[in-house]
Amino acid sequence: MSSTRLFLSALGVVFGASVLTSLFKILRWRLFSPFRYMPGPPNPSWVMGNFGRLTMARSQEWQARYGPTFKYHNFLSATHLYTVDTLALHRIVNRSDIYQKAPLVRFHLTSLLGRGLLAVEGDEHTQLRKIMSPAFGPSQIHALTPLFLDKSLELSDVWARQSQDESGWARIDVFAGLKAMTLDVIGLAGFNYEFHALDPNKQPTELDRAFKEVFMQTQARRVRPTAMLRARFPFLRMFLPAPKKLLAARETMKRIGMQLVQDAKTVIASGEKITDRKDLLSLLLQSNMAEDSQRLEDDVVVSQLPTFFVAGHETTSTATTWALYALALHPEVQKTLRAELQTMGTDSPSLEALNSLPYLDQVVREVMRVHSPVVFTSRMAMCDDVLPLETPYTDTRGVEHRDILMNKGQMIYIPVAALNLDTRIWGAHAAEFKPERWDAIPAEANAVPGVWSHLFSFLGGPHNCIGWRFSLAELKSLLYTLIRNFEFEMAVSPEQIEVGRTAVQRPMVVGELDKGTQMPLMLRKL
Repeated sequence: MSSTRLFLSALGVVFGASVLTSLFKILRWRLFSPFRYMPGPPNPSWVMGNFGRLTMARSQEWQARYGPTFKYHNFLSATHLYTVDTLALHRIVNRSDIYQKAPLVRFHLTSLLGRGLLAVEGDEHTQLRKIMSPAFGPSQIHALTPLFLDKSLELSDVWARQSQDESGWARIDVFAGLKAMTLDVIGLAGFNYEFHALDPNKQPTELDRAFKEVFMQTQARRVRPTAMLRARFPFLRMFLPAPKKLLAARETMKRIGMQLVQDAKTVIASGEKITDRKDLLSLLLQSNMAEDSQRLEDDVVVSQLPTFFVAGHETTSTATTWALYALALHPEVQKTLRAELQTMGTDSPSLEALNSLPYLDQVVREVMRVHSPVVFTSRMAMCDDVLPLETPYTDTRGVEHRDILMNKGQMIYIPVAALNLDTRIWGAHAAEFKPERWDAIPAEANAVPGVWSHLFSFLGGPHNCIGWRFSLAELKSLLYTLIRNFEFEMAVSPEQIEVGRTAVQRPMVVGELDKGTQMPLMLRKL
């Protein structure tokens, strides 16, 4: 027998053993798991389970039928826990020593983003968070607000130049413009880099192309089979390498990132004052250089650049897109908001002035509630635990349970968007866009374990979104500028707008899914 055949035979044996081991674990889990009598939707496929079927609409349907806590079946029929129980979620997000991202999730994030804040756990996460937090503090966001407003005005100028009909209306994909604007912002605010994304005369930069290649992987409507195999079976990673384009993009990000780090360190070493360099990378490096005992290596600092990108680009562009959609759909809200914004006699208010506008604040809160950019996240129990429940569940035998025994390795699906729309918290009309509801916040909302405004949009606990202040300030700056300068209307019927099946609520147009993420709206200059 040739060496090649021996190798392939050995590989087949190892792969088969890995599959059988996984199947044995799943079978044992189903026979002896504390979840075996928990209610939940039927399993449509032993291989695929409910994988890919857990849409926003279906999760709400299942909640109505089975309650706030139930089980469902994932790939290979693995049993996952679904819960919007606030007491359970409080423990999950605050006990990050017990509940962490699963190894296969961390592998996927690391393969895309490197060992950044989003992909690490435990002491490594604590150290990174400690060093990075000052760069996202209130004073830093205050200093960046003029940049947010300047780029908002630049976007306004770009839209004002678009071709119009005889009544002055123009049809524009607002998502594309907002994506370009927030890219320019995170380039300058994040690492002092010019993307020139809003300039139609400029070609995409090398770093822009690399970021787009990486984040195309996160926007895919279907997961590559090879990616699933590499994540689930580590030994296959040497035989199933990542796509060449992704590897090339990662190398580009590393090379340019190292140069940006060296440039920033040179400026800092020259004695330039902290107030002269407001970008997050420079602030991170200054914080890092002050921590002699916990100093990060340059390659670890470079791995944080994609985290900046996600924190300051992805969330804001998506949230602002849905904000403009909601305002186009509710012209009376848009009119009320515009009247408030026009009381300000400047194009460049301070962050304090923006935060003093009550109706703008209510609109932003309602956008983040109804249209949370993040749809879901997940956690794995790293050891046995008991999960308390605010709302008990009754199993299929009629037995009531006030807590759940969690075995090591148990996966938990955390439906961020569904919690924000929970009728037990926000009432029967929870799905409706009503900024005025923030005049009287229901007492039940106090139990939501989020870092901001009784919502779960930025998660909570030690792993809350580090860029939440950045995102909110940029969102308010954009709405302040755009609503004062334009009137917005729907370009297609609301029924034609659907949400892509990814972890982020990206809008798509029915019948035009091949065009990817888009949000066509009509706008007219005021």
